[in-house]
Amino acid sequence: MDKEQLRLQLERLQEIGIDELFYTPDGWSSSSTTEESHRSEQSAVKPSEDSPLDEIARLVRACQNCPLSATRTNAVPGEGNHSARLVFIGEAPGGDEDRLGRPFVGRAGQLLDRMITALGLSRGQVYIGNVLKCRPPENRDPLPEEMKACAPYLDRQLDIIKPLVIVALGRFSAQYLMGSTVTIGRLRGQKGSRGNAVIIPTYHPAACLRFPEYKKYVWEDLQKAQQILNETKG
Repeated sequence: MDKEQLRLQLERLQEIGIDELFYTPDGWSSSSTTEESHRSEQSAVKPSEDSPLDEIARLVRACQNCPLSATRTNAVPGEGNHSARLVFIGEAPGGDEDRLGRPFVGRAGQLLDRMITALGLSRGQVYIGNVLKCRPPENRDPLPEEMKACAPYLDRQLDIIKPLVIVALGRFSAQYLMGSTVTIGRLRGQKGSRGNAVIIPTYHPAACLRFPEYKKYVWEDLQKAQQILNETKG
């Protein structure tokens, strides 16, 4: 990494609120990795309208399996690369997501976008979704019966995508994917597995907005995710 690349990387980290830097040789992607990512995105074939993920999205938008279907504006199936190696799974859509029908488009989503960019990737190279596909009223916590009704859609999405790394954003996502009931503070730092995928639990970007000190922990977790991706190229 030359001086100009280092300067750009430091600026990206400052944008996401990382003021302290704990550098390890494998912690950053090299310029060749970034260029490879851009080439991969440019050469990616756009999924057909009849792809399995598109079919799940249609089912989600028509779903009435729980009372949230009566209060939503739009269901939010998820979006991104249909063969993504890296997947981000949050808890539930918020107000902006409900309005637009897209995941992570509010302030928390903008922070997540900056973190993805700091990894040398783009939103189009990953897949982003939630455990719940509809917004709970007033952004309250997901209820167990809502997660039970909705989670099978996520399971099917992950079975189709077959990612290498799943980053679980927040308590409810981490608890569901890790099969646990402990707090996110205790889950963070552990690794789980789902098939061939490694699950990395971390704080939700919305929590980082409330508690800026969490940003450095999320960044450390994303570096772990990137290291796994770099070790399993091909």
